Amino acid sequence: MPLSLYAKAQEDFLRLPLTPPDFHDGLDKVPDDDIIKLATHVIAIERDALTNLHNLYRSNLAAQRNFKQAVHVICRTSRQGGRVIVSGMGKSGKIGQKFVATLNSFGVRSAFLHPTEAMHGDLGMVGLVTVTSYDDAHSCPLFTGRSSSLCTLLPAPIPRTEVEAFGVPTPTSSTTTALALTDALALALAHQLHASPSAIFHHYHPGGAIGASVAPTGPQLIGSIATKVDDVPLIGNRSNPTILDAFLTAASSASGWVRPSLETIIAPRQIQRIGRRADLNQSLSSLKDAIVIEKGDWISIPAANSIQEAKDWILHMRQSSRGRTFLEPGTILGIVDAQQCVSGVVEIEEIMDEDQLQQQSQRI
Repeated sequence: MPLSLYAKAQEDFLRLPLTPPDFHDGLDKVPDDDIIKLATHVIAIERDALTNLHNLYRSNLAAQRNFKQAVHVICRTSRQGGRVIVSGMGKSGKIGQKFVATLNSFGVRSAFLHPTEAMHGDLGMVGLVTVTSYDDAHSCPLFTGRSSSLCTLLPAPIPRTEVEAFGVPTPTSSTTTALALTDALALALAHQLHASPSAIFHHYHPGGAIGASVAPTGPQLIGSIATKVDDVPLIGNRSNPTILDAFLTAASSASGWVRPSLETIIAPRQIQRIGRRADLNQSLSSLKDAIVIEKGDWISIPAANSIQEAKDWILHMRQSSRGRTFLEPGTILGIVDAQQCVSGVVEIEEIMDEDQLQQQSQRI
């Protein structure tokens, strides 16, 4: 372009207003009734999307199986000291960031990683849990080239595309379903990992209105930290289970507890003790130490007792002749509910300092 023409174009450009001109009031206004009609239409479409999602996870066995698998995978990662990495682009990224914030509120170490950053590292061997509109793992492009054992699909389809519903492809009902599903996943994880999610949430929100709303109003009850017996997985090979069977079951147990049978249990600390010295093919029944604890040997404590009351009782019993032989490291406390059923279990080390237990044993 000749210099003179360039100078003229630059001069014309500088004469342009910095802000666009105001539109005349008489131009196309949307009637108020149509505004409300559009708003309720959007709400109805998102309501239908949530209803569809609810029905899917209430009745579809594959979706239910995948959701439970996702919970177990993330729980295992968290218990092993790992971190959950969440990634997403655009509006999905915003949903992912909110999911990370919720997980961290419950003590699940999480971080958001932008997809372009993820491309600089090797994530090929990372377990992948995907929230997507696809309802079949084989058709999901994110799983291409990945081992199926490392992939879990959480479908979040919408009954109508946003273009069909609104005439524009803006993320609305799709992000609503993704938000609802990740909220459900976060809460399920919190209840699977912690006996008292509220106490954990309060720990990470000690102040402000949120902290005040979840602050404990009284002494913490021992029932709040118990692992539910019904949630403890049974060893698959129950005819003659081996140490390897116990390890494999413990690896998939969210709490680390394992049941060789309906009447016996192995605590997480006992699993760790076995691992230091055991032959994996050895039968559990051949172990000399008290690793597998019969239900009749659990020490009953009411769920309504506070943790401090339970500690005081244990110390009192250990100083008397009655409690000298059974309230030792490795003891399992059976938590008795209001129906007088042993519904939970707690390792004695969870409420008593291990050094204190050892010192008491030496004095006795």
